[in-house]
Amino acid sequence: MISEMKLMVPWGHIAAKAWGSPQGRPVLCLHGWLDNANTFNRLIPLLPKDCYYLAIDLAGHGLSSHRPPGAIYHFMDYVGDVRRVAAAMKWNRFTLMGHSLGGSIAGMFSSIFPELVDKLILVESYGFYPAPQELEKICKSQREVIEELLNFETSKYHSPKVRSPEAALQRLMEANSQLTEESAKVLLERGASEVAGGLVYNRDLRVLVQNHSFVSLDQCCHILKKIEADILMIRAENGIFTNPPKGSVPYFVEPLEEAFRTSLKERYQFVEVAGNHFVHLNEPQVVAGIINTFLNKDQKPRSSL
Repeated sequence: MISEMKLMVPWGHIAAKAWGSPQGRPVLCLHGWLDNANTFNRLIPLLPKDCYYLAIDLAGHGLSSHRPPGAIYHFMDYVGDVRRVAAAMKWNRFTLMGHSLGGSIAGMFSSIFPELVDKLILVESYGFYPAPQELEKICKSQREVIEELLNFETSKYHSPKVRSPEAALQRLMEANSQLTEESAKVLLERGASEVAGGLVYNRDLRVLVQNHSFVSLDQCCHILKKIEADILMIRAENGIFTNPPKGSVPYFVEPLEEAFRTSLKERYQFVEVAGNHFVHLNEPQVVAGIINTFLNKDQKPRSSL
């Protein structure tokens, strides 16, 4: 059973897609940057049927409302949105599953609200989005964010570009070279809307103005110790951390991996699988069994009537 819902927020709504019975064990699913809830379309049907999976569109993505005029898409605001969703659903304990940026949001949330999260699944994510290491880079990046936002508000790009369905699909695949055509079509179903003359992407163009948190790598390594959840981290052999677009592995990979391993010990499980950054969407069967085992761990069997 799949259903659509809208969770009301002060600036509009957060759109969500749900699988299963609301009486099932709650699992909140967070997609990656510029993606949408459909990123879990092919994975969730392969996961335990006794769970209730709620995949949201982050603000400014998919079918969710855009932030108010003049607002910047701050990383920590996404973390706050997860708390809004949990409150709206009246969940006091749930599992978080995040891909890429969604995993960074999930990791930070699990550190700030450890009592709410029982299990944490990170797919192609290290659970955090550290600020640049050098102070000069922090100032430079924040300056760029503000300048880009102001430029956006006065530029011709304020109006989304209309593309033919073929061109919209091609552009999406060019921007995400590790997507298969089938996977790109799945994301486009929720990521674009029909207008006169073709399709426009639903995402707010301001989302392109990325804004890091102000939490440093050292602080991330420290606060992850607050996580009470069991953690499953899945990394792809040909993903962004093993085959990064810019050619060098991000500086935070080894320190965060070491911090998880030494701080959380037996509660931390790391698995590397064949595939790329979108393995959960391109080849969901590769990760489904691993996630199933993790979700079913320590679950008491239901008594038969």
